[in-house]
Amino acid sequence: MASAFIADVFESNRGFLWGLCYRMTGNSADADDIVQETFVRTLKNPPPRTEEPLRPWLVRVAINLSRDYLRRRKRQDYVGTWLPSPAPSEEEPMASYEPAADPNESPSARYDLLESVTFAYLLALEALTPTQRAVLLLRDVFDYSTAETARALNITETTAKVTLHRARAAMKDYDAARKTPTTIVTEETKKALEQFLLYLSEADVKNLEKLLADDVVSIADGGGKVLASLRPIVGRRNVLRFYVGISKKPRGQARVGFQMLNGLPAVVLEYDEVGPRLAQKLTLQCEVDANGQINKLYLMVNPDKLSAIASL
Repeated sequence: MASAFIADVFESNRGFLWGLCYRMTGNSADADDIVQETFVRTLKNPPPRTEEPLRPWLVRVAINLSRDYLRRRKRQDYVGTWLPSPAPSEEEPMASYEPAADPNESPSARYDLLESVTFAYLLALEALTPTQRAVLLLRDVFDYSTAETARALNITETTAKVTLHRARAAMKDYDAARKTPTTIVTEETKKALEQFLLYLSEADVKNLEKLLADDVVSIADGGGKVLASLRPIVGRRNVLRFYVGISKKPRGQARVGFQMLNGLPAVVLEYDEVGPRLAQKLTLQCEVDANGQINKLYLMVNPDKLSAIASL
């Protein structure tokens, strides 16, 4: 295949493939690597019929590389609690090269592109096997038909249907509590984060207690690179003690900004100077319950997972 043609194919499919690989792996850097490897492999082993659209072949290579990555990751030890790497929210092309799936095939929940990159959704996907994850994403996010999904994963249509059924069953807890990133949810999330930062900076414990839900959970990911809690912190009192404590640690001047990460507003902090093993850059994301209180906090301090976040 001519290099100019490959370059055009790369540009027209890179965003779509990256979005698929990120949802498969939950990691921006790994999605970058898998997309690159997909094109390398396609150059070495092109599809037998190059006159046909290349996206189905590229998807097949990318999603199977992603499955292999997930299998390896699940066999590896991870220091502390694993979180997805934060990623800027971008709209991506939705349609596959074939007609969308028959609505009668899929009476259950559908997930739009923004919802499918939220931390809540990506963490729910962690309960699935790599194949279940691939089938659910292709069918319920990217709207692939059963036949198209089966071809991409080299499985039978019957296997694809059974796998989808099991994947949806495994997502039932998420579906029961799902909160899609609507405009209202976006505004509530930003307001909650702004209040959290304000009260924390003022050591306003009384208002912090009101802002946090009784059963609030804070999860930090340091990956063993910097200091971070190794287990989730559960309960208002414990979470409050943790954040008040770290806010008092001596650090240099901080730059603070808001960015849209994983479908919702998030806080990005960068410090000019930090002590040993303290994070110089971090992101803070949250979920807000029906009462407007924060019930989940996600603190990313692992520098290896912050490469996709623009500096302030």
